[in-house]
Amino acid sequence: MTTQTASVALSNNQMSKIFTGTATDGVWTNLQDSLSQTNLGILIPNAMINRAIGTYSGGVGAYRIINAQTLAVSRRGWLSEDGYSCYSSGAIAPHRVAPNEIVQAYTQPVDATASQVNAIAWIHTTKGTELYQALAVEDGELTDMKTALQNQSIGDAAFNSNMTGISIQLEDGGKLVSLSLFDSAGGLIWTLPANYRMPTAGGTSAYYNFKAEGLAIPIGKGFTFKITTKSA
Repeated sequence: MTTQTASVALSNNQMSKIFTGTATDGVWTNLQDSLSQTNLGILIPNAMINRAIGTYSGGVGAYRIINAQTLAVSRRGWLSEDGYSCYSSGAIAPHRVAPNEIVQAYTQPVDATASQVNAIAWIHTTKGTELYQALAVEDGELTDMKTALQNQSIGDAAFNSNMTGISIQLEDGGKLVSLSLFDSAGGLIWTLPANYRMPTAGGTSAYYNFKAEGLAIPIGKGFTFKITTKSA
């Protein structure tokens, strides 16, 4: 499996700590403090944080703050390509660090084939939030996104819920042409055009190609969520 460097800087208005590590692409990798090699909850237990700014070396990347014992995720978000992070965009809801919490990163590399891209997405439903992915997506081909760990379609992972939000990140330079939700019979429920991601011209965010909030789209059994893309 391939690897790359990932890091997340967590801070408040008075201090900051950088958590970094060699992330194995395709799995959640623990990141430790760059100076003490200590986990988040041990290093700054009960500290308040209100900002998370993360980077990966190349491809796509996401982060989460998770309780190592209960597996409850308290905060999650995107990593950006190294050199294109944004302090303002890194604002998160204030969070008090629990002693058992750790920082993890999930990465995928740039696809080695010229006409293919890798993509990941945070999909929020009334059942919770899951990381989805689609790997080796061919240019112009409608491709299903499935949960990154269980490989389930949205209709299996989130049926009998409402989709409330979504954000999608394509590998560096890739264009998200469109995103679509289909029912179990293949009927189109919802579709929208999308964009590039900064620093590619036309992009409006360094973190995602598309983001929507405040949705209320019912998810039924057998529904699928698909994307079409264009490689760099």
